[in-house]
Amino acid sequence: MKYLPLTDTHKALGAKIVDFAGFYMPVQYEGVTIEHQTVRNALGVFDVSHMGEFLIEGPHALSLIQKVTSNDASKLTVGKAQYSCIPNDQGGIVDDLIIYRIKEDTYLLVVNA
Repeated sequence: MKYLPLTDTHKALGAKIVDFAGFYMPVQYEGVTIEHQTVRNALGVFDVSHMGEFLIEGPHALSLIQKVTSNDASKLTVGKAQYSCIPNDQGGIVDDLIIYRIKEDTYLLVVNA
């Protein structure tokens, strides 16, 4: 079982912890409704340390990202990030991801699936 850097913090805060794809993961604290309301009205934090990372580099990096994600990554400046998703060919969503522009032609994609 793999532990996240914030595992002890999650446990101390009373998170319900489960085995999720080999990770010791928090899945809930107080309940879906209260957590939804907190994120909508205050602040939510999501630990992404278990997620996959892809480094996309080179002169065609942006072109590839524009083809496989739904948001306009051309708006990113160096040091900025964007929440997006990877759509499937039926108009649904494969999964969400975060795109970071690291350098002029270098992007980091943090993906879940």
